Amino acid sequence: MEIDSAASGAVLKRERVRDAILELIEARRPGDAIPSERSLCARLGVSRPTLRAAVDELVVAGLLVREHGRGMFVAEEKITQELVSERNSFTLPRAGGVWTSRILEFRTLPAGARVGRRLRMSPAARVRYTARLRLVDGAPMAIEHLHVPADLVPDLTGEELEQGDLYEHFRDRHGVQVSEAVQSIEPTVVTRAEADLLDVPELSPALLFERLTTDTGGRPVEYVHSVYRGDRYRIVSRLTLGPAAARPGRPEEHHPGIPPGDFTSGAPLTLSTRGVVQPNEA
Repeated sequence: MEIDSAASGAVLKRERVRDAILELIEARRPGDAIPSERSLCARLGVSRPTLRAAVDELVVAGLLVREHGRGMFVAEEKITQELVSERNSFTLPRAGGVWTSRILEFRTLPAGARVGRRLRMSPAARVRYTARLRLVDGAPMAIEHLHVPADLVPDLTGEELEQGDLYEHFRDRHGVQVSEAVQSIEPTVVTRAEADLLDVPELSPALLFERLTTDTGGRPVEYVHSVYRGDRYRIVSRLTLGPAAARPGRPEEHHPGIPPGDFTSGAPLTLSTRGVVQPNEA
């Protein structure tokens, strides 16, 4: 697959605008207004269509709310469901297919306020930023935006980012042993530029992944968010649940996807998750 440089550039510009707006959102409370589109265009030095594409994505993601005639506001916080195993049993098997990468951008830049907070570093500290197109058996599957502290992997190469397992490269070539990751998954749709890179129609459904990875000492070593094709990729979880048992004096809790009464919150939970690549019917 030949990468469209125009589409790649549009995705990267929209990514920078998105990060700037996310910083505004994170500095405000639900219901607070953010500056107008005209003001943001002037502040960020971008065109109205570029800004609107980033805002549209954040509206679809439920982070912003548009009110006709009034402007844009920070949305209410989302309800979060976290599955935690009391036995610390968590496995993440590899997804199917042969995975490769093609680099869209690879450079060193300041972390900025938002990424700096996630990686627990100064906004002025340097990170190795990589945008890469992830492919399975040669077909585009995801667009990934990766941030790694520059002093952690000063000799990171483009070859490592395109070939093999990145965490194995961290361990074997840079002495960084990853240990844990916190990852969220939300539904979204792709922009026109993302659609061109992923070879899907504009506004196709997609999965938005956000992950923070730490090493064995609890130090953040990677912050990444990715957009995966919704028509070719899905997540399957296997849950081992304890026997149902009522808890006197405690209101019944609801666990999304699990019928009320079928799960005991105090019982051990074992969770394994795997990515599944759907066959391409095209």
